[in-house]
Amino acid sequence: MEWTEDAIAKLTTAWADGLSTAEIGRQMGISKNAVVGKAHRLNLTSRPSPIRRTGERPPRIRAQRRSLGPTLPALTAAITPVPPDLPQADTQPEMIERAPPMLRSVPTPRPAPRVTPCCWPIGEPGTRSFRFCDLGAMTGKPYCEEHAALAYVKVRDRREDAA
Repeated sequence: MEWTEDAIAKLTTAWADGLSTAEIGRQMGISKNAVVGKAHRLNLTSRPSPIRRTGERPPRIRAQRRSLGPTLPALTAAITPVPPDLPQADTQPEMIERAPPMLRSVPTPRPAPRVTPCCWPIGEPGTRSFRFCDLGAMTGKPYCEEHAALAYVKVRDRREDAA
C-alpha cells in the first residue's frame, strides 16, 4: 500500500480514537500488521496489551510423576515356599509326583530365537488391507529374501552400456 498523507491522517485519527488495529485495517482495506507497522514507524503512542494480566497466576497443574522402579511385585513373591516337612526331591522321587503342581520343579524353557519380521509394505497405506510382509527378515537386513532381492539391485557398470 502507498501511504499517502490522507491515509496517514486517517490512521492517526483512528489510532487516537482507540480503535483496534484489526478495525483500522478493515476500514482502510489493509492488514492489521500493516497498521501496527506504520503506527510503529510514525511513533504513535503504544497501546496496552490486549492480554489481560492479573496479579495472580492460575495454579499450575503438575503432571503425575512416573514411578522410577518396577511397578509389579517381584515374581518370587508369588511362589509359595516349600514346606520343611516335605522330603527333598532327589532322595524320594515318588514324593515329588504327589507334591502339589506348584511345588514341582519345572525346567525353564529356552527362549525361542527372535525372528524380526520383514518390513516390506503390502497394500495402500491408510486402508484396512495395508500390512507388512509377515515372513522373517534376513539376518542383517530389514526384508525377507524375496523382498531383499527387489530392494537391493546390483549397480551396473556404466562401461558395459557404453560398449
